Amino acid sequence: MAGRSAHPRRSLLTAHPARTVVLAFAAVIALGTGLLALPVAAEDGTATGLVTALFTSTSAVCVTGLAVVDTGTYWSGFGEGVILALIQVGGFGIMTMASLLALLVSGKLRLRLQLTAQAETKSLDIGDVRRVLLGVAGTTLIVELAVGAVLSLRFRFGYGNSIGEAVYLGYFHAVSAFNNAGFGLHADSLTRYAQDPWVTLPVAVAVILGGLGFPVLLELLRHRNRHRTTGRRNWTLHTKLTLATTGALLVVGTLLTCLLEWTNQATLGAHDWPEKLLNGFFHSTMTRTAGFNSLDIGAMHASTLLMTCMLMFVGGGSAGTAGGIKVTTFAVLAVAIIAEVRGEPNSTVLGRRLAPHSLRQALTVVLLGVGLVMTATLALLSMTSLPLDGVLFEAVSAFATVGLSTGITADFPDAGQLILVLLMFIGRLGPVTLVSALALRERVRRYELPEERPVIG
Repeated sequence: MAGRSAHPRRSLLTAHPARTVVLAFAAVIALGTGLLALPVAAEDGTATGLVTALFTSTSAVCVTGLAVVDTGTYWSGFGEGVILALIQVGGFGIMTMASLLALLVSGKLRLRLQLTAQAETKSLDIGDVRRVLLGVAGTTLIVELAVGAVLSLRFRFGYGNSIGEAVYLGYFHAVSAFNNAGFGLHADSLTRYAQDPWVTLPVAVAVILGGLGFPVLLELLRHRNRHRTTGRRNWTLHTKLTLATTGALLVVGTLLTCLLEWTNQATLGAHDWPEKLLNGFFHSTMTRTAGFNSLDIGAMHASTLLMTCMLMFVGGGSAGTAGGIKVTTFAVLAVAIIAEVRGEPNSTVLGRRLAPHSLRQALTVVLLGVGLVMTATLALLSMTSLPLDGVLFEAVSAFATVGLSTGITADFPDAGQLILVLLMFIGRLGPVTLVSALALRERVRRYELPEERPVIG
């Protein structure tokens, strides 16, 4: 008992962080599946099949947006309410859990540098937890209220919807957008608003803000206030990399979408040049893992689908509502490649040297992600006659929790849909829990083995 008193009991999050996150999300998905399977959840009053209910619940909790039935016509008001609640819980949960895990990992690593016995039993301070929870909740509420108000006004006065319909449409899409879910109440997503920047741009802004991640949003807010008093901005490397990489990918995605689809009459070709730029930007933004579309994805060229797959795989920022391998992971690997090409011994960026374990973690996340997507694509191809580009697009969209689709999601058999369910679940939680687990398992080796280099290339 004396020895036990010297080591305070760890919280569940501290002792088993990855297991806690996985179990929490699995429990919410199971609850959502049960609710959506009820007859009252369907518009026609019949019970929904288990696979359909599970797929929809997983897609909502993992804020993906893929659907095997039309959200606006298949589900009743109760069912749509359940989906909206699952989106909100999933988005809030991943931002909270990812932020807490980042806090835990950074604290753990700092303590290990001190080489004290107390480092192994240190847990999160309750003040840190409260600050994260309140910060995530406040940020979510402010963005969703603001975007929802703009959309509601537009639906009311621009399209003649009743006040109730306008508010419901506005806030449903605002919640779905900020949480990068991509669930919409129209069968054509947002294609009917392709010429309306008062709808597409607020949705895009919500998607970008949600995709940046809570740590970045919090730092931007804090340093905005600090800049007013000191005139200086001292952003962390994480914030700088997230903002720079996000901006670069948005520009590249917009340019490539416009270049590849400019003359395609089924997509951009039917619009004038300002609308082409607007929809090119909107499509590039949605690849941050949002899932809305203002253009017919199924009518895009194969080259555009491949480009979209690459952007979807990268995803958005860490500890946010976006999925993918994350922009910081992509940036770290890009920096490492540049350093290797230049023959430099260390990877440096923006005046900082990247830690070797960061490079190893980034490489691990990317290679495991590629392996998972390729394995799932192979499995899906073996059970369907659908084309490779469509199946690969669907697999990447599920893994990166994007929700964009060429329209073949419902064409997969039950086994294929279950594979997509697994992809969404792993893609949503895998990068977060994997990196935290790798960081918390780091050990200091007291010796070094002899060095030898195999032939590379």
